[in-house]
Amino acid sequence: MNGIIEKTNWYIVTGGPSTGKSKTIDHLAYLGYLIRPEVARILIDDELSKGKTIEQIRGDEKSFEHKILKIKIETEESAPKKDLIFWERGLPDSIVYIKRCSGDHNLAVQTSKKRQYKGIFILDLLPLYEKDYARTETSAKAKEIHEALYNCYTDLGYKVIRVPVASISERVEFIIKHIYKDNPL
Repeated sequence: MNGIIEKTNWYIVTGGPSTGKSKTIDHLAYLGYLIRPEVARILIDDELSKGKTIEQIRGDEKSFEHKILKIKIETEESAPKKDLIFWERGLPDSIVYIKRCSGDHNLAVQTSKKRQYKGIFILDLLPLYEKDYARTETSAKAKEIHEALYNCYTDLGYKVIRVPVASISERVEFIIKHIYKDNPL
């Protein structure tokens, strides 16, 4: 692409662990929007289905995060840039996660700078942190990740829109109102 920034019609729904991203993305899909779920969850679920434990899957965190980055890059490369798509996490999320495990995040930075998302929504932290089968972070680490994600996107020049804590349908309504605010149907 030689310095050319590829513009997309894609919106990123991001936030720290346990902020309601998956449920928000699922609700957008229910309403008929194109979505792309979180790559890490898909990778974890796939490996669990093969009989691996979460410890085996995430034992080498650097390797795990680089697998996620590779899949994200491939998935974004093949997605239609003009289609309105909601992505659960964008490439810049990998910058944050790879930095956390002291990995080489240069590929994530370079790839993130080649593509421009239409908008970034970060879901505010929920009052109660819920651990599940795929999460390994503590509540304190989830807060650190959340702020690092916000800072990462703003450092890349994005205006990040904070989505307040509300019901899933209210959060989705908030997002939809923002994307059509400047471009009504």
